[in-house]
Amino acid sequence: MTDVNKEWPLWEVFVRSKSGLDHKHCGSLHAADAQMAIQAARDVYTRRQEGTSVWVVRSDQIVASDPGEKGSFFDPAEDKVYRHPTFYKLPASVDHM
Repeated sequence: MTDVNKEWPLWEVFVRSKSGLDHKHCGSLHAADAQMAIQAARDVYTRRQEGTSVWVVRSDQIVASDPGEKGSFFDPAEDKVYRHPTFYKLPASVDHM
């Protein structure tokens, strides 16, 4: 018998909760295809019916930035001070923001 984990691709699972608007990564699983991955994700990660939507993405299809290059990758955002309005003075009546 062959090892399933060596033959089937790895899928990343994202679930949207009933009270949330975004999908959150909740784990990974091995499956032969997308349909099997969706069904397995439903069975494994939403057993208590806490989800309203499930996404699965093959791990080898995810493209990510390199954490080691975060300085050069995110530096351009520091040039745009208008994105972070820290220089505004809030009136006392809205100081709870």
